[in-house]
Amino acid sequence: MDSKSKNKKDQPFAAALLARAHEPIEANRIYTEKVQQRPLFLTPSSPPPSDARIARRRAREKQKQQRRKALKPKPLSATQRRKLGLYDVPREAQKYALYEPLHRLWLGYIRELLGSEIYTGGEGAAAKLASADFHGAGVEVVRSGCVSRVGIKGIVVKDSKFAFEIITPKNKLKLVPKEGTVFRFEVPVPIQKQVEAAGEEQPEAKDGKQPQQDSKMIFEVHGEQFQFRSADRASRKFRSHFSKIL
Repeated sequence: MDSKSKNKKDQPFAAALLARAHEPIEANRIYTEKVQQRPLFLTPSSPPPSDARIARRRAREKQKQQRRKALKPKPLSATQRRKLGLYDVPREAQKYALYEPLHRLWLGYIRELLGSEIYTGGEGAAAKLASADFHGAGVEVVRSGCVSRVGIKGIVVKDSKFAFEIITPKNKLKLVPKEGTVFRFEVPVPIQKQVEAAGEEQPEAKDGKQPQQDSKMIFEVHGEQFQFRSADRASRKFRSHFSKIL
C-alpha cells in the first residue's frame, strides 16, 4: 500500500469530499477556512448572574398565570344561562313569606336613598326613584292594556328590562310586561318625622300622647318609560318631560 492511499484513508471525510470536487490546494483552503477555522456561535442557556433572580421571578409569575387560566372555568353565555334556568324562580321558592324580609330591606333602602325628599317629593325625588333598584319593592298594577292584569299586587322578585316578576300573597308568580302598564309603589313614612322635617309641631291627642299614625309616599311608574335594566338605570340620567300617555 503506497503513501497516497494511506493519506486518503487518514484524512477526514469532509476533506475527502472536497478533494473530489476541487483542486488539492483549493480543497485544502476551503477545508481550513470553512471547517477547521469556522467560528462556532453559542447561545447562552441561562441569563447573566445579575438578571437570574428577575428571570426566575418572571418564570414563576408566568407559571401562576398559566395555572389560573387552567383552573378558571370559562363563563357561561347568556343563552346557556337561560337554557339552564338560572334566571327562573324555582317553584319551591315561589312563596310570599320568603320575600317579606327582602321587602323590608327595600323599604329601608328607598328611605335612605330619598332622604328628606321622601316628605317633599319633587323632581329630585323623581330622579332618584328613576335610578333606584326595585327588587323587593311592593307594587300594584293600577292600569294595563290587559284588563286581567289590573289589581295584581305583591313583591317584585325580578326587575328585568321589559317586565316585572311579582310574587303575590297567594304564592303565585306573575309576569307583568312593562309596556302598556302603570305600576304603583307605596313607601310608609312615619308622620312624626314628616312633621319634624316640615318644621311644625305635631298636634297632641286628647290623652296627651302623640298619635303614632303613619303616612305613605305613593308614586306611579309608566312601564313604557321604564324599560331599562336596574343596572343600566343606576348610571343613566333621566330628564323630565311631558308624557303623552294619559
